[in-house]
Amino acid sequence: MSEARDNNIWRQEAPGHEGWNRSPWPEDENKYLMISTDVHINEPADWSESMPAELKEMMPRIETDENGQKWSVYPGMRRTKIFFHEDEGDAEDQERTRASRTPEQTVADMDRDGIDIQIAFPNKVLTSFAVPDRKLMYAMTAAYNEWVADTYKGVKDRVVPMAMLPTADLEMTLAALEKIGKDGYFRGIALPNKPIFGPGDAEDLNYNLPEFDRLWAMLQDLDMAIAFHISTGKDPRGARGNGGAIINYACHSLSQSIEPVTNMCASGLLERFPKLRFATIESGIGWIPFALHAMDEAFRKHHMWVKPKLRRLPSEYFFENGFASFQEDPVGLLHVLEDDRFANCFMWANDYPHHEGCWPHSAAAIERQMSNLTESQRERILGGNAVRCFGIEDLAKKRGF
Repeated sequence: MSEARDNNIWRQEAPGHEGWNRSPWPEDENKYLMISTDVHINEPADWSESMPAELKEMMPRIETDENGQKWSVYPGMRRTKIFFHEDEGDAEDQERTRASRTPEQTVADMDRDGIDIQIAFPNKVLTSFAVPDRKLMYAMTAAYNEWVADTYKGVKDRVVPMAMLPTADLEMTLAALEKIGKDGYFRGIALPNKPIFGPGDAEDLNYNLPEFDRLWAMLQDLDMAIAFHISTGKDPRGARGNGGAIINYACHSLSQSIEPVTNMCASGLLERFPKLRFATIESGIGWIPFALHAMDEAFRKHHMWVKPKLRRLPSEYFFENGFASFQEDPVGLLHVLEDDRFANCFMWANDYPHHEGCWPHSAAAIERQMSNLTESQRERILGGNAVRCFGIEDLAKKRGF
């Protein structure tokens, strides 16, 4: 790796782990179990070869206009300019941006960063939840699920992909889940933050409604984890112009995650399906304590309007059934010091290979954030919680933990 420019030097700042029983560094014999609960698979151009030709023409693509400007075109989303060029960023930035790795190369990159197991999501196919044409939406996700299961089966002890499961048409969703369950490869499924992609309307079906009980029943019977990844509820490209990249990330991407968490915890569905496990992915954790407090406050103060009458506070359902992943969120980790229950539901990730993440300097990022935590809290957040959430005890044992 070429020497990083000043823009990335901060990623390598490692205050050390003096006093820790274990280490986050890959070369350390007494390393933590480290499970990255959010990484991305960069699909090659031919990943969708099994799809009908008439549908391929409608898929996400890159277009070049008459001025030579390249645009990302996603069905159902606003098209955006592609600004990143060969001379922008340093070697690390370019490596993250242009990563297109085989399963074997991915495992090598995991070893380089000290990652034992990773929970994997797609790149292009995350946008499938936005596709207006439902036939295309379900065909894209089915093709991806088939491709990723076949391509990554040789490294299934290290890379754990989530199956993509749209929810725009409930009958098609149940049929797709039945096939996923029969295949027996996947440990969990990725659902969009909202069943119907877009700004949201009270008339749209949402996860709090009993129409989804059949889905929850199937997932509980299959013992599959539910993952809600950021930017899958509405178009995250809600701002343009000055500061647009920051506005879109902070306001239109991350903030979507509060809706599925609230739907799961405040609707009573976890009383009917108490074995469900769900996680919000890549959205950070600093907002989780606020969201839990807000739900409990509404439950107490608006009790005359709350239906159904829950047997417990909404926050208690989250602590029992919920998880949340983060990359670098020292603000969120402060709450672990005040309430150890958060150490049972926060999960670390390096977001490989995205710029928002900390790959390939995960050990330094962990040291910067977790010096004030106890040994038990670090162990749970770095790996133990992911084992429980995604049901991968067998894979942890194979890694010697």
